[in-house]
Amino acid sequence: MTQETQATVKPNIRVVLFGLMIAMMLAMLDNMIVSTALPRIVSEFGGVNHFTWVVTAYVLGTTVSTPIWGKLGDLYGRKAIFLTSVVIFLIGSALCGMSGSEVLGGSGNGMVELIAFRAVQGLGAGGLMVGVMAIIGDLVPPRERGRYQGMIAGIMAIAMVAGPLVGGFITDNLSWRWAFYVNLPLGGLALLILATRMHLPKYRTEHRIDWLGAALLSVGITAIVLVTTWGGNEYDWASPQIFGLAVLALVSLVAFGLVERRVAEPILPLGLFANRNFALISMIGFLLGFAMFGAMNFLPLYQQTVQGASATNSGLLLLPLMFGMLVVSLVVGRTITKTGRYRMFPIVGGVVMAVGMALLSRLEVDTGKLASSLYMLVLGAGMGFLMQTSMLIAQNSVEQKDLGAASGAATFFRSIGGSFGISLFGAIFANRLAGSAAGSAFEGGTGEGQGMDLTKLKELPTQAREVVLGGLSDAISHVFFWAMIITIAVPVLAWFIREIPLRTANDVPPPDATPEEQAEVALGKAPIS
Repeated sequence: MTQETQATVKPNIRVVLFGLMIAMMLAMLDNMIVSTALPRIVSEFGGVNHFTWVVTAYVLGTTVSTPIWGKLGDLYGRKAIFLTSVVIFLIGSALCGMSGSEVLGGSGNGMVELIAFRAVQGLGAGGLMVGVMAIIGDLVPPRERGRYQGMIAGIMAIAMVAGPLVGGFITDNLSWRWAFYVNLPLGGLALLILATRMHLPKYRTEHRIDWLGAALLSVGITAIVLVTTWGGNEYDWASPQIFGLAVLALVSLVAFGLVERRVAEPILPLGLFANRNFALISMIGFLLGFAMFGAMNFLPLYQQTVQGASATNSGLLLLPLMFGMLVVSLVVGRTITKTGRYRMFPIVGGVVMAVGMALLSRLEVDTGKLASSLYMLVLGAGMGFLMQTSMLIAQNSVEQKDLGAASGAATFFRSIGGSFGISLFGAIFANRLAGSAAGSAFEGGTGEGQGMDLTKLKELPTQAREVVLGGLSDAISHVFFWAMIITIAVPVLAWFIREIPLRTANDVPPPDATPEEQAEVALGKAPIS
C-alpha cells in the first residue's frame, strides 16, 4: 500500500467503522431476534414441525457462504463483494417480512417461503461477518487492529442480548414482520456510508474461482449441519438418513481436500493450516463456538422456567454476560494495540471461560439471580479475552492476499463448532431430562426444550412443580458441566501459540523481494519500493 493510499484511508476510518459496526450488528442481531417472534409466526402459518428451520436455514446459509465470501473478497476486491453481501442480506430481509403475504401472492405456503428467504438472508449474513473482519484487516495494521476488533466484539456482545429484547418488543407492539423490516433502514444507512466513504487498498491477484471446490465444500457443510440438526431430533442417530448424510459429508470433504491441492486459487487454501498459529487458532475457534453457542442457548431456558422470568426479562438478565464481554474486549483490544503482545489473552480467556462454565454447572432451583448474574459475568469476561484475539491471530498468521480466506476460515470454524455444540448439548439435555421427573411433565419434550409447554408447568401443583424444576435445573447444569470439559482444551491449545510480532503495516513486498526484505516489510520496517 502506498503512502498516498494510506493517507486516503486514515481520515475515513471512524466513519467506515461506524458503517461496519451497523453491518455486523445486523448480521448478529438477526441470528437472535427471530427467536422471540417464532411463536407468533407458528400461530399464523402453522408448520410447528418445521419451525426450527427458520433458525437452521439462516445458520446453514451463513456457514456455507462464509469461506466463499472470504475468497471472493481476496480475488475481486473486498468493497464490491461486501456491498453485494449487504444487498443480498437486505433483499432476504424484505422477502422474509413479506412471506405468506398478498404481496407475494398469498400462496398459503408462508412457512416454506420464510424458510427459503431466511436461507437467502443467511447467505448475505455470511458475507457481512467475514467482510467486516477482513475490511478491518485491510484498513488497519495488525499492531493497531486489536482496538477496532475489540469494538466489533463489543457489538457482537450487545447483539446477543439486544436480539431477544428487540424481538420481544417488536413482536409485542408491532408485527413479527418488523423483526425483518427493521433491517432495511439500518442496512440502507450502512450501504450508503460504505459505498461513498470506504476506500480500500487494492492487491493484484489472479481472478480464478474454484467453483468445484466451492460446490464440494457447500455440500459437505450442508450435510454436516443437517446431521447435527436432525440427529437425535428428526431422525435417530443410527438411522439410514443420518448415516447417509454423514457419508455424503465425508466423501464431499475428502474430495474437496483433493481438489484444493490442485487448483490455483483454492476457496480454502489448505496451506494455511501448515502455519502453526493458524491451525491452533482454528481449533480454538471451533471449541469456542462449540462451548459458547451450544451452552448459551440454555441460559434463557433456565431463566424462563426455573427462575420464572418473562421472555423480555430473560434478555435483561443476560446483561452481565454482555457487560463482561464488552468491557474485557475493549480493554484487551487497547492493551494489544499498546503493547503488541497477545499470546497470554487466549490462555487467560480459556481459563476464565472454563471457570464461568464450572460456576454455571452449579445452577440449581434455588440459585438466586444475583449469583447466576455473577456466573454469567465471569463467562462473558472469558469470552471477551478470546473473541477478537482469535481473529487477530488468524489474520496475523497469513499474507495479506489470503486475509479474506483466513477471516472466512476463522469465522467458519466458529460457526461449525456452534452447530455441533447446539446439537450435542441439545441431545445431552434431552437425555438427562428424559431420565428425570421433569421429562414426563411435557408433551413431546425434545432437545433444548422446544416441545415444553410452559403454561402446563405453571399449572402443576406446587410439589410437582418443584420436582420438575429440579429436573430442569439439573439437566441445564449438566450441559454446562460438559461445556466446561470442552472449554478446558482452549487454554491448553493456546499455550502452544507462538507470539509472532504484529505487523505495523499492511504493505505487500514486491515479488522479487528476498526473504530478509519480506520480513522487514511484514514488520513494517521497510517501505515498498
